[in-house]
Parts: sequence; C-alpha cells; structure tokens
Amino acid sequence: MSVLDNWSDWKNFLGDRLHQAQHGGMENETVSDLAYQIGDYLANQVEAKNDQEKVLADLWSVASPEEQHAIANMMVKLVNNNSTR
Repeated sequence: MSVLDNWSDWKNFLGDRLHQAQHGGMENETVSDLAYQIGDYLANQVEAKNDQEKVLADLWSVASPEEQHAIANMMVKLVNNNSTR
C-alpha cells in the first residue's frame, strides 16, 4: 500500500518529511519551493489515488504558477498544523 492511497497517511508522510527538513535546518523558503516542485510533479506525473488528491490535481491544473505556489504553501501549513510533533 502506498502513502498516496490514503489521505491521512499522505498528510502524515508529508508532515514527517516537513519536520525532518525543519529540524535539519532547511529554510522556510526552501521548504516552500520543494513543496511547489513536489506538487507540480504529482499533478503532472502521478494519478490521484483518492478524492482529496483529485481535487488538488484539478485545482493545480487550472491555477497560475502564483496560485500553485499558494496551494503548495497551504499544504505545508496543513501538514504542519495537523502534526502531532
């Protein structure tokens, strides 16, 4: 089973990676840029596995680059705020 199969697992996975990056000293701007790159890759290369991912992919496909950065930043906030660490 892939972390992409379940929304909760995906958010937990992202949250774990975010905390590793933050504790490793990665700057917020770098985290934001990586989130954008990952979002772009997933939207263009990976089939959505659940309804939430389908919504994100649909939003990404109609968003301008600036809006895509905003979506990526919101995902970072979401997993950061939902984290148990």
